Amino acid sequence: MRQRIVTNKPTVRAEIPRARRIVVKVGSSSVSGANVGQIGALVDALVSAHAAGSEVILVSSGAIATGIPFLKLDGRPTDLATQQAAAAVGQNVLIYRYQESFDRYGVVAAQILLTAGDMENPTHHSNAQRALERLLGLKILPIVNENDTVATHEIRFGDNDRLAALVSVLVRADVLVLLSDIDALYTKPPSDPEAERISFVAFSNDLSDVTFGDVGAAGVGTGGAGTKVAAAKHAAAAGIPVLLAETGSVAAALAGEEIGTWFEADTLAL
Repeated sequence: MRQRIVTNKPTVRAEIPRARRIVVKVGSSSVSGANVGQIGALVDALVSAHAAGSEVILVSSGAIATGIPFLKLDGRPTDLATQQAAAAVGQNVLIYRYQESFDRYGVVAAQILLTAGDMENPTHHSNAQRALERLLGLKILPIVNENDTVATHEIRFGDNDRLAALVSVLVRADVLVLLSDIDALYTKPPSDPEAERISFVAFSNDLSDVTFGDVGAAGVGTGGAGTKVAAAKHAAAAGIPVLLAETGSVAAALAGEEIGTWFEADTLAL
């Protein structure tokens, strides 16, 4: 029998600032290469929400993209071993950049490396949940990334979108904010003149009439609109609303402004 969930999760964007626990996911193209400067503004917004009383978890891609220049490569490698090498180098640099920015506010970040498989292993699942809960209790801001040196499936698919949804469910987040290099979901790829912005997606909407685009123009990530929608649907099915918005608008997103695409959460549970 299905029963209605009693929850204080946001039902509209304007309620995001009052969320108890927020998961924010940012993609590779938004924090690497020419966009590495966006880390500062991203951290500003996260710290603002953190200071206002929300518990914040950041799921960040970007290890491979960050590591590529240090390996003297011209672009994203196609072979798995070199991708893993780039991730091993880039993860260290990426976390350093985040912590350097958080240091401006005296906020301590923690690095958590997970795979989707960890969420499926009961022992790993429990350990990750316990560690994240303790970090949040200590007012530490966790930064979660896929463990690209071992997570071969995640390297090829999803650019952490699926992992962000799984982490949201793991920590019982009140809202998931998926940041992208586009400002919202569109009925067709945004480059199509006939594309129209989708402001609201009801939980019952399967989006069968939407044509999804591929990886963004930067070409350094592995996600796309399709992976973000799949992640949003996964979180929404667990009762977690989702906002898809542009990385440059993260402050507006966390402030509850009417931007991006809002995915309604399922209000019923088994």
